[in-house]
Amino acid sequence: MNALISKVMQRKNLKYLIPIVLVAMVFVGFRNHFAVDEHKRDKVILELIYQVITRSHFAPKEINDEFSSEVFDGFIESMDYNKRFLLAKDVADLEQYRYKLDDQIKASQLEFFEDGYARIQKRMKNAAGFYEEILSKPFRFDAEATIETDPEKMAFAKDEKALRDRWEAYLKFRVLNRVYDEMEAAEKEDSSSTEKSTKTFAEIEKEAREKELETHREWFKNMEDLERIDWVGMYMNAITNTFDPHTEYFPPQRQEDFEIEMSGQLEGIGAQLAQRGDYITVEKIVSGSASWRQGELEEGDKILAVAQDKAEPVDVVGMSIRKAVKLIRGKKGTAVVLTVRKKDNTKRDIRIIRDIVELEATFAKSAVLGAGNDKIGLIRLPKFYVDFYDQSNRNCADDVRDEVLKLKAEGVKGIVLDLRGNGGGSLQAVVDIVGHFVDKGPVVQVKTAGQAAKVLSSSPSSPVWSGPLVVMVNQFSASASEIFAAAIQDYNRGIIIGSKSTFGKGTVQNVFDMDRAVNWSYNDLKPLGAMKVTIQKYYRINGGTPQLKGVEPDIVLPDNYNYIPFGEREQKNALPYNEIEPAAYKVWPNMGMRYQGAVALSNQRIGQNSRFKEIDAYAKWLKENRDRSVMSLNYAAFAAYQKELKAKADAFKKLGEADEKLPIALLAAQKTEATADSLKAKEYDQWHKALEKDLYVREAFQVAQDLR
Repeated sequence: MNALISKVMQRKNLKYLIPIVLVAMVFVGFRNHFAVDEHKRDKVILELIYQVITRSHFAPKEINDEFSSEVFDGFIESMDYNKRFLLAKDVADLEQYRYKLDDQIKASQLEFFEDGYARIQKRMKNAAGFYEEILSKPFRFDAEATIETDPEKMAFAKDEKALRDRWEAYLKFRVLNRVYDEMEAAEKEDSSSTEKSTKTFAEIEKEAREKELETHREWFKNMEDLERIDWVGMYMNAITNTFDPHTEYFPPQRQEDFEIEMSGQLEGIGAQLAQRGDYITVEKIVSGSASWRQGELEEGDKILAVAQDKAEPVDVVGMSIRKAVKLIRGKKGTAVVLTVRKKDNTKRDIRIIRDIVELEATFAKSAVLGAGNDKIGLIRLPKFYVDFYDQSNRNCADDVRDEVLKLKAEGVKGIVLDLRGNGGGSLQAVVDIVGHFVDKGPVVQVKTAGQAAKVLSSSPSSPVWSGPLVVMVNQFSASASEIFAAAIQDYNRGIIIGSKSTFGKGTVQNVFDMDRAVNWSYNDLKPLGAMKVTIQKYYRINGGTPQLKGVEPDIVLPDNYNYIPFGEREQKNALPYNEIEPAAYKVWPNMGMRYQGAVALSNQRIGQNSRFKEIDAYAKWLKENRDRSVMSLNYAAFAAYQKELKAKADAFKKLGEADEKLPIALLAAQKTEATADSLKAKEYDQWHKALEKDLYVREAFQVAQDLR
């Protein structure tokens, strides 16, 4: 088997992935129609994982007692993150394995897994009896009581009584949320209608308990439907995630058909989701999708309920991601309403018209900011796309060059390249685009473990634009965006402006098909699944890496996440920042003093701008609110807190809008387009209206003016 693994992992046999922010995708379990020796299969999977992570990972760890302890904690957390099943005694009994797992992994033994799996199955059956009994009686919400909602601040229950008490507090909190939502809805209805609601508080509480009972029956049924391989997958990922958060094992499975097909289209809302404890969380918004165009759904949002347009919402907290996705998906043109919990703890209903990904919405486009002799060109690049989209054959490097030429024809004095929210894409494309703004030279260094770094350089041609350049980024700018911003910064070619740091992912992964690593004698155990493993790291030409640190802008603009850890640095076991030898390159001549002056003027404006001060105040409030995990179970106190949250959120609703509109004009080619196509005209109009009041674009515009 080892020889086969070595062959499969040879460079020529790997499909190298471009350095993008890889996120968890939603899969549906694949059921083998033939009897499988599960224990034998699991041992083979463990052996394959051990071989891959020790031989092919960019930064392999020593498999020792320290590693064993991390795997132990990881599997316990995976089995019962919310600490509602296992007792402290269970965890104490399992402690005998804490420092034995390194030896068990090397020997392809699963004794710890078997013990933990048996215990969690037993405890889940016990807990199933709690919720029926607890929800059969009314809750009182007039007493002073609280609940800790952060599992990381909780210990495992000491006995079954303590565990039942935890379930009672948890269910009471769930019902309390339902009651409050219903009371608020009734209050709004009363204010807009001549007829007042006749439901009493007791009736609303009873209905809330009945809905919660239905939800938990469904939830426990979903848990019963989990197969052994799903739990095996949790254990394997406790092992792989100890290396880094992007090295993962995927059990035998097929992708849900809501994912992007080979054509690059995705029917539905265009969001990638992941299960995080009880919550389905938005991991990534697909560029050009319905969610992306609607603009309100954000990474990190927790989905609480799903409604089909004006129908009754369905609670999805605790629901399996597979079933929730079926509710969220739908045909193009239909509406879905997501009730989400935002990062500031407020709840919001977001209505999205389902659609397919509009590839054209992801293409580079430009606008003219300002007027007369003060015109600055803006190029919006949502992603670094390449020509593998058969129906378009578009390449972002060619498109950006064309937009620059159009802007030059308009007589602009500077260019702003907007990479906010750009999650990455083609590595070659970013290398080519850097070449539009600097002379031939190195752009990025890519390093494989044990080998010298490979330097990727732009083509030997003259820059398309040599005037003032400003690059806009935010915390969602990742991978290829970070490579571009870093290169421009290292060459001293332009000013980077935006969030205090970009996302900070500087690693590259490969997908390893386990079925290819074993010979025909293992056919009765297939499918074995797949593994994603980190095999490379990329570095700036100055020798540093965007990994963990991201790209720190020359001008930092306050935003909502100023005081909240965001991006790769939030990930457990993320690979560290480090430096290698810099590449040989020459900085852009005679720009240092001009850049320093522009940065100083911008910082002065930011410090005096009341809008930026409001954003900073909101960011501080957001952090304080995010850290609050103890909630009241008293209705009056809970309702008061929720109203306070809403009032604060409403007060900051127009954050990011400038006080004065910035003049925006169509390019000559766009005027012709808009005249011939009313839909195009509407699209440009909507984009321009957003740009006119964009506080961040206005500041980038002024910085570009200062660089003239």
